[in-house]
Amino acid sequence: MNERTRVLVADDSVLIRQGLVAMLGASEQIEVVAECDALDALERAISETDVDVVITDIRMPPTHSTEGIDAALWIRSERPDTGVIVLSQFSEPEYVAMLFARGSDGLGYLLKERLGDLEQLEQAIDVVARGGSALDPKIIDLMVQGERARGSAADPAIDSLTPRECDVLALIAEGLNNATIAERLVVSQKAVAKHINNIFSKLGLAEDPESDRRVRAVLLWLASR
Repeated sequence: MNERTRVLVADDSVLIRQGLVAMLGASEQIEVVAECDALDALERAISETDVDVVITDIRMPPTHSTEGIDAALWIRSERPDTGVIVLSQFSEPEYVAMLFARGSDGLGYLLKERLGDLEQLEQAIDVVARGGSALDPKIIDLMVQGERARGSAADPAIDSLTPRECDVLALIAEGLNNATIAERLVVSQKAVAKHINNIFSKLGLAEDPESDRRVRAVLLWLASR
């Protein structure tokens, strides 16, 4: 990234928030432009500050339930150019399903145990800032185990994918959006969209408002490896 990514940090824990701000302050790629400790403060900051990525705790005042997910969905709806990473201490796939229910573009879900790894956090920030998605490896493992438990590993549909479709699916698994995939494969975005539609069709993934087909396709692919 040539210009530093502008980041807003939201967490009601002073220690975690200040620690995260201090760690990101050591990055040459990132500039922390605001910090807040509650959902209402986050909403105000978003309306008053020009940010590229929001990093938010999953639970904040006033209810300490799913404020971070609610904020992420609101931000992506109102400011689709702003990426959001939700931080959580809970390795629950159900929270990921809630976060990705309307699509995974520009969204990330990381466990707080990753906060000591600046390089990994920088990578996640870069990915969501470019419209991709970032999912904690531990969560991916849990979701893949769930797919295998449902017998997805034996799904012959995976074998019907062409080498190019496998290439596309592998890049989706990295969290890349269509534009970046097109650049990586040196093809048009229209070609990428066609490959993705073919993947969905072959894997029997119909549109579902309760799940993200990109995530589901990746899980089926990983479970079969």
